[in-house]
Amino acid sequence: MNRTANGTRTEINTPQVTPMASSPTPSSGKILLALLFAAAAAFCGMFFIPGLNTADHATGFSIRRGMGFMEIADEMQRAGTIRNRWQTILTGRMIPGLHNIKPGRYTVPPGLSNFRLLSYLRSRPQDEVQITIPEGLDMRNVARLLSSKLDMDSTGFMAAVQNPVFLKKNNINGSTAEGYLFPGTYHFPWADPPENAADFLVKQFRNFFSDSLKSIAASKGISEKSLLTLASIVEAETPLDTEKPVVASVYLNRLKINMRLQADPTVQYALGENARLLYYTDLAIDSPYNTYRHPGLPPGPICNPGAASILAVLNPAKTSYLYFVATGKGGHYFSSTLAGHNENIRKYRAARNNAKP
Repeated sequence: MNRTANGTRTEINTPQVTPMASSPTPSSGKILLALLFAAAAAFCGMFFIPGLNTADHATGFSIRRGMGFMEIADEMQRAGTIRNRWQTILTGRMIPGLHNIKPGRYTVPPGLSNFRLLSYLRSRPQDEVQITIPEGLDMRNVARLLSSKLDMDSTGFMAAVQNPVFLKKNNINGSTAEGYLFPGTYHFPWADPPENAADFLVKQFRNFFSDSLKSIAASKGISEKSLLTLASIVEAETPLDTEKPVVASVYLNRLKINMRLQADPTVQYALGENARLLYYTDLAIDSPYNTYRHPGLPPGPICNPGAASILAVLNPAKTSYLYFVATGKGGHYFSSTLAGHNENIRKYRAARNNAKP
């Protein structure tokens, strides 16, 4: 209140200024927390959102032995299974165990998250391949067959079946597993290591060679190695199961009188070549496997015999035969004398000449 010139009092109203309400400003801590939450959500989304980084259709690719996780991610990107390899790599590195993926052939369903993709590959059974190993293949050709169907190097298989540690583990008395790679139709994992495949085939022989068969062999004084060696010669001589016990009897009769086996397949094995027509010069090859030059059985099997050939040696036909020659029609003529054998040779040559156009 102020006084005027005449002394009266004048009331002066001074307006009161009320501060305007201002919007609260969030703290920097809350902002940081929100950013961290958003980043975590995006990070988790990269791991777990279906289809974010994977194809919308089924894809397939192969993982070979020795491939690292980075190479596997490259292969998945090339196959179109994933779009961004780094998302998958980061998922595998951040979540323990996911980057340990076994070799194999994989078909991946569409729309998986990065996490589900790697989990699927970790838990997926190995892709298997059905392979028939025919009777009478030697180990070189078994190696070639397996390497043509599986992710396997034939040289690796050959190294496995000649490895002293492998032979000792499987109780094989020899320098190789020749004769023990039991023929049959089997399912092998596509990425099966050579040692596993060889071990599996030897175990198939062990399963076949039961205690009762071992007893029969022991009663005849035939060791396991001798049994397989003679069975391998029988296998190589005839494809006819009905004829195998007769062929076995010929060789057993020769062994009884210390007569050389003179088996052509043993010379073929000594030559180390694929089967072909033998020449007289071949019969002179200096090899312990050449039964034209050396008496008795060769040092070991010359191929991998099947069940029929093994059983033929254990239960041969009762004959006095010492000779046989091909009929030219798939079977053989048998004889007990050299004169009879020469006559059978004449019949074979006549049949061969008649078959010529």
